[in-house]
Amino acid sequence: MIRVIILGAGNVAKHLYNAFYNQQMITIVQCYNRKGLPLHSNQRQDAITSNISALKEADVYILAVNDDAIKEVSELLPFRNRLVVHTSGSVPMSILNTPNRKGVFYPLQTFSKDKNIDFSTIPFCLESENKEDTKLLKKIAYMFSEKVYDISSEQRNILHVSAVFVNNFTNHLFSIGNDICATHGIPFEILHPLIAETIEKITQINPDLAQTGPALRNDTKTIERHLGILTDTTQQEIYQTLTKAIQSKYGKEL
Repeated sequence: MIRVIILGAGNVAKHLYNAFYNQQMITIVQCYNRKGLPLHSNQRQDAITSNISALKEADVYILAVNDDAIKEVSELLPFRNRLVVHTSGSVPMSILNTPNRKGVFYPLQTFSKDKNIDFSTIPFCLESENKEDTKLLKKIAYMFSEKVYDISSEQRNILHVSAVFVNNFTNHLFSIGNDICATHGIPFEILHPLIAETIEKITQINPDLAQTGPALRNDTKTIERHLGILTDTTQQEIYQTLTKAIQSKYGKEL
């Protein structure tokens, strides 16, 4: 049985708790956060603490806290030579407190409060200082997913930049599309199949081959009409910036 303690009370901490709770080979010994908040309605109060000095013994301590808090929390840990990992995509492993063994247990996925996650589809990016700790982290990760990777801090940071483009930025574009539809009284759901096909397509072919649209075709008349529809200057700027980026990559100019 692998004993785990989760530190944090955000989306990642809650989703990890739910995933671990359903694993027979994992015992959630304790959860820590400053307010002593439960991560799930089924959690026993005696398994939650707001006193970091009262942390129990475990095989791995998972810091599922904000990036800015990782260093601070790791320095407050009241023990030495135990495996402490964080779940961040952009923070290097070296930021963790020196007296303990360092590692990273990074599930590369977007986590929202009210959206369930299928962990079997999630890639786990792992890093640690020694082979035995790596074996333990892999053992845990393989309980959930077959997509388990040895990824260095430098590689993980690169992945995180890429993830911001394919997730955070694209979601903002979805939000803009929703705003445009709402402004003109059009149901955004009409675009759902297009969004689904776009995502499905790039899992089967290179995104370069999937690119379509007026920017690629250098269809200046359509581009001008679109810019005329957009009344928000920020939306116009984003449209023009992305149009120029597409045409630059594919060798065309406005």
